[in-house]
Amino acid sequence: MILRRFFILIAALFFAQTAGAEPLAKQLFGAQKAGSTQKAAAFGSYSRGCAAGSVQLPETGPTWQAMRLSRNRNWGHPEAIDYVQDLSRFAAKQPGWNGLYIGDISQPRGGPMTSGHRSHQLGLDIDIWMLPGDNMRLSRSARENISSISLRRANGAYVNGNWTKQHHAVLRAAAKDKRVARIFVFPGAKVQMCNDEKGNKAYLRKIRPWWGHHYHFHVRLNCPRGSKGCVNQDPPPKGDGCAEAQQWVQNILNPPPPDPNAPAPKKRREYVLADLPQQCAAVLQSN
Repeated sequence: MILRRFFILIAALFFAQTAGAEPLAKQLFGAQKAGSTQKAAAFGSYSRGCAAGSVQLPETGPTWQAMRLSRNRNWGHPEAIDYVQDLSRFAAKQPGWNGLYIGDISQPRGGPMTSGHRSHQLGLDIDIWMLPGDNMRLSRSARENISSISLRRANGAYVNGNWTKQHHAVLRAAAKDKRVARIFVFPGAKVQMCNDEKGNKAYLRKIRPWWGHHYHFHVRLNCPRGSKGCVNQDPPPKGDGCAEAQQWVQNILNPPPPDPNAPAPKKRREYVLADLPQQCAAVLQSN
């Protein structure tokens, strides 16, 4: 089986080169249907890497449901799968919630995705829907068609009427977990949490304002202990980050004038296998 996969990979590379181009890494990793049989490990960085020995989050659990199953992106490092289950049990204790709806984690072997994300390549990024998980018995068909809810108002400067104390509680619990490096959410939600939090605000350092992220929040875990090939993102700046989030809001409400000297944005180059850590070729070849 290992030799068969190896020859398929070599054939894909050969035919692509014959046609005058290397296959894109997203095509190679997007074609994988299951995780490798290697020891669980993350190689590279969150936006340029791959994942060995990934585990599939069960489609349905007592306090979670994986959404958009046709994408086959409910794979992650075992620590990510444990984290989802732990946080979902906390969410199920909140009024009006019976658990969590889980969006994309990673492809079976990580790597660049065929669409939708630049990160999520190590099996350590998790998208969690803002829609309260009230029904843990949705059919596969329903999970393809149901939509999450947006919590933003005024282009993300404020939360809207869908925001609840339960969202605050779930985000707080999500950030307080020691496995978490940071959480991305729209600026208005961070400012609302800063204003409402009456206890210790230290955990808010991990909650970072970022564009989008109003239909879901994005959890990023630290590289697991012992993952020598995994590259952590630089830690967030010191402090709770509330003043920084408020500045984001001010810039939304009163956009600063464009910088006439700003360089034109560069088009992002699509990665080929050679751009990823060398271990990623073995991840593709593994049974």
